Amino acid sequence: MAATVCRTAGGTKPVIGLVGGIGSGKSYVARCLQNYGGYVVEADRLGHEALRQPNIRAAVVQRWGQDILDASGDIDRSRLAAIVFRDPQQRRALEALVHPYISRRMQEEIARAQGDPAVRFVVVDAALLLETGWHQLCDHVIFVDAPEELRLARTQQSRGWTAAEWQARESAQWPLAEKRRLADAVVENSGDTAQLCQQLETLLRAWLGDHSD
Repeated sequence: MAATVCRTAGGTKPVIGLVGGIGSGKSYVARCLQNYGGYVVEADRLGHEALRQPNIRAAVVQRWGQDILDASGDIDRSRLAAIVFRDPQQRRALEALVHPYISRRMQEEIARAQGDPAVRFVVVDAALLLETGWHQLCDHVIFVDAPEELRLARTQQSRGWTAAEWQARESAQWPLAEKRRLADAVVENSGDTAQLCQQLETLLRAWLGDHSD
């Protein structure tokens, strides 16, 4: 088992972070964990929220121009992604604008969940959990594993990405071997729901100190 990379979040309820390759099914695992009493904090949703903030929107438009806006005047994420995932410098510029907001909101949601008696534990679903240092908000990290061909097929079906788009985004993240090495546990998510649930239940029993059902 890999060494723990997380620090305690300071609350009484465990905070579990999810990492893995694009299309590994992290969001599906998050929904499964929600069924066991987890509260899910989605970085992608907070990213959408960030781009709607007037100051961030203005900064994004100033840098990349009016062409990234849709007919409603909102930032078109697909147009913006087409720019930033072609150029690491552009991607870092965008991250510098949105990540502070996402980090702040993430901490707020974790704190709120910690105070909710209906919540047993918190799940942080963030593609860049390790790269951003957001794993420091967690107590445990799960690496969600799935074969490369399955991950590509999932993104093509659910997001309409080409293989080149998938590879560009995958290349913008840490190598999977490094993510796997730094995680506290690995779960296989190749499509067998019963097997996935069994793996998650085993982890929750160990980390929560009781039965997950």
